[in-house]
Parts: sequence; C-alpha cells; structure tokens
Amino acid sequence: MSLVVGIPAFNEEKNIAGIITKLKDVTDKIIVCDDGSSDLTATIAEQLGTIVIKHDKNLGYGAAIRSIFLKAKTLDSNTLVTFDADGQHRVEDIQSVIKPINDHVSDVVIGSRFLDDSEKEVPNYRKVGIRVITKITNASIKKQLTDSQSGFRAYSKEVLNEINPSEMGMGISTEILIKAASKNFKISEVPIKITYHGKTSTHNPVSHGTSVIISTIKYTSIERPLVFYGIPSVIFLLIGLTFSYMAIQYYVDIGRLSTNLTIVGATTVLIGIVLLITATLLFSLVSVVREGKD
Repeated sequence: MSLVVGIPAFNEEKNIAGIITKLKDVTDKIIVCDDGSSDLTATIAEQLGTIVIKHDKNLGYGAAIRSIFLKAKTLDSNTLVTFDADGQHRVEDIQSVIKPINDHVSDVVIGSRFLDDSEKEVPNYRKVGIRVITKITNASIKKQLTDSQSGFRAYSKEVLNEINPSEMGMGISTEILIKAASKNFKISEVPIKITYHGKTSTHNPVSHGTSVIISTIKYTSIERPLVFYGIPSVIFLLIGLTFSYMAIQYYVDIGRLSTNLTIVGATTVLIGIVLLITATLLFSLVSVVREGKD
C-alpha cells in the first residue's frame, strides 16, 4: 500500500538527516513540516529530497500536524504515519503500526509506549502526565487506550479525508481521537520501542497538559452536548428544586422567606435551565451540521 510519513520538526538539524535516511527504506513519500526552526532543519530535509513545508514562525505541534494532514491529502496515499523528529522512534516499528490498517481492522493506530518494556524508558514525570491525560481522553472517547499522546501514529486514507484537525498546540492529539471516535472510526494500539536521548521534548509539561485538557473539554462539549451539558443540568435542577422546596417549607412553617435557601434554590435552578437550553441547542445544531455533511 502507498505510504506517506509526516515529520513535524522544530530545530532538529542534529537528528533529521539520520531519520530521513532510514525512512527512505520504507517510503519515498516523506513530508517534513519545519515549524519555524532557526537552524538548518529545512535545508537538510530539502537536500535529502523530502517534501518540505515551512512555517515562517513556530506555530506549535498542532499546526505542524495540520499542515502534514493537508499535504498528505494531495499525495493519494492509503496511509499516513506521523513520526517524531527527535530520534525516539524506530523506523522498523512502522510496519507494526501500519499493519492493522493494511489488514482493514483499524483506522487509527497508536504506537504505544506502555504496552511493553519501553515504559521504563519514559521519564517518570512524563509517565505520570501521559497517564493522567490518557485517562481523561479515554473518558471522552469511551476507549481504554494506554498512550493517547504518542506522536507515532498511522491513519487510514478514510480518516485522512474525514478528519480536519484545527488545534494549534499539543491538544491536537486528543482532538483527532475525539473526532475519529465520533465518526465511529476504529482506534487501536500496538507496542513500540522508544529511546530517549536526554531532553527529547521542547514542550512544557504543564502547558502540554493544560492544552490537552482544554481540547478535551471543548471537543467533548461539541461532540456530546447532551452528556456534557445535559447531565450537569439535571444535577443542578435537582439541587435547585430541593433547595426551593426547603425554602417553601421554611416559609410555610416560619411565615417568612429564608434568604439563603431562596437564593441557592433560584440560582441553581437558573444554572440548570441555562445548561439544559445549551445542551438542546448544541445537540440540534450539531445534528443539522452532520446531516448536511451526509
């Protein structure tokens, strides 16, 4: 099957040549997105005959993946593999990652660092963060993944054509999974080996985690508005009605209103109504948009 490999890169002049050389044993379709590097990353990639996309400034990991998706759509390939430029991934694992797609048993395949002994290669602080983010992602897409943030992935042609990522930052990994799950694409994982050579990531772990959480909240609220807004609305309405009932009972028994009970009851009922209206409107809007696309 026709394969294209996309590499998001930022100041990777020390690693990019070796990675491209190895990848040429797998495919002749290699995209390097130079995300505003100040070194010779783009020049080296061009000299080695790859397709180079240049960002004038550093826009973020998500922007690089977006550019790779857009370019890959024009190359008439059956599978896109995204591959990190920092040297942690092994080219020989590509066949394992694309096999479920070639066998038509999966649409998105994640190369997981937590399915074999590669887990011990992951620094502890990153391991904890990845697991927390993965649990949040799993709750949103109703899957049991082990490594939702792996940059080593394979996408089928159908996913490539259907998914249009929009996130600029690290939240794009979660965004793609949420959108793929909402379209009922099959998502799976395979084990990969990794090697960390000192500091391989330029991403701040706090900003990374924050970006992913915000993306998860945003896309879950859009894809599942009845769950995201509807359930809290019911909870607020029940609490509000309970306090309202208590306020009425207080008035009947004492002969005057309880300011605290009345304020709490009215406020929570109002919040519940607003959330319920939001859930209904968003659900209707999303349904209309999806019908229009179909």
